[in-house]
Amino acid sequence: MNKNTFTALPQVDHHHSTWLVVVVAVFVTTLLIANIIAVKLITLAGFVFPAAVIIFPISYICGDVLTEVYGYHRARQVIWLGFACNLLAVGAIWTAQVLPGAAFWDAQAAYERILGFAPRLLLASFCAYLVGEFANSFVLAKMKVLTRGRMLWSRTIGSTIVGQGLDSLLFISIAFAGVMPVGALVATIATQWLFKVTYEILATPLTYVAVGFLKRQEGIDVYDREISFNPLRLVE
Repeated sequence: MNKNTFTALPQVDHHHSTWLVVVVAVFVTTLLIANIIAVKLITLAGFVFPAAVIIFPISYICGDVLTEVYGYHRARQVIWLGFACNLLAVGAIWTAQVLPGAAFWDAQAAYERILGFAPRLLLASFCAYLVGEFANSFVLAKMKVLTRGRMLWSRTIGSTIVGQGLDSLLFISIAFAGVMPVGALVATIATQWLFKVTYEILATPLTYVAVGFLKRQEGIDVYDREISFNPLRLVE
């Protein structure tokens, strides 16, 4: 071998560890599942919710973990990744819907009823997701600096109150304004918001365990003191 020739060894990027991949996978999976099962309406404690409420709050918990451990920059990348994956899923489902079915296949109407997307609901979902997730991550990152890393519960719950509040407000308003009476619209927004915040509060012990475990495994604890919070800036 020529003495001037060498083989480059792969570089290890500790910011893309196995544990980060796991958190990202759970985040994206919960997002996609929530959008699929949201078509079913369920009754809990006498209130009507889209079935997505049983799993969608987990995406906010993952968002909390990402921001708390890896920082706003990494959370921002994952939020956009989730958005792109959701677009891909919607595109694939729509393509399958418009392709001609086999002659013996008689479930086209059922497919469209369950997996079909109304443009207005898609717009509501995408807007609510982006605004809610970025607000959640922003508030948590700012509160972490203000609290100097103490009282994790205050920022996970505080960021959820803001993020899930905006999510519920935007989704219900965009999707159902003009369809539901104003009183019912407000009640639905408030009910979903309270449910999601309660979900976060009950999951706080699990969040503590996950955050503590990841900080020990990764050896990092990011504070976003000097960073751009522009949601469109993917590279620092």
